[in-house]
Amino acid sequence: MTAPLDAPAEIDIANLALDDFDVSDPKLYQDDIWYPYFARLRREAPVHYCRQSLYGPYWSLTKYKDIMQVEINHQVFSSASELGGIAVEDPPKGLERESFIRMDPPKHDEQRKVVGPIVAPPNLAEMEATIRERTIRVLDGLPRNETFDRCSRMAGRRRTCRCANSWAISPC
Repeated sequence: MTAPLDAPAEIDIANLALDDFDVSDPKLYQDDIWYPYFARLRREAPVHYCRQSLYGPYWSLTKYKDIMQVEINHQVFSSASELGGIAVEDPPKGLERESFIRMDPPKHDEQRKVVGPIVAPPNLAEMEATIRERTIRVLDGLPRNETFDRCSRMAGRRRTCRCANSWAISPC
């Protein structure tokens, strides 16, 4: 929806023009009102183009078969960074880096083979206690009964813990 982020949650979705749908709007998720938007998109516009959003224009797909068609057809639908990739925002100048989610096969497949074993279910099961302990520590350290920016408070800490886990050290 192209209405401002502070728009009332009582928007009549049935009468809202599909051209005004913007499912990247964080307010839909903050207010937990996203479901009717996706239900209508699946019914009326399962492949939808949003011309204007906080993040620029984008396509959204809301049906499994369409999503899978895009997912497996890398000759037509690319994830490559140089073609736009998968990103909500551009990284800050000087902090650009390759990410295998923004690659196409065969380079993506090579990178995924490296990290795949780390996140395989048996390995995650072995790390469950550590993951839970660190998650509790981070969440318990957050402010209560006050507004705060979750992303800025948690993003760096989460990234540090992920890197440390892969190097078998414990910074968290």
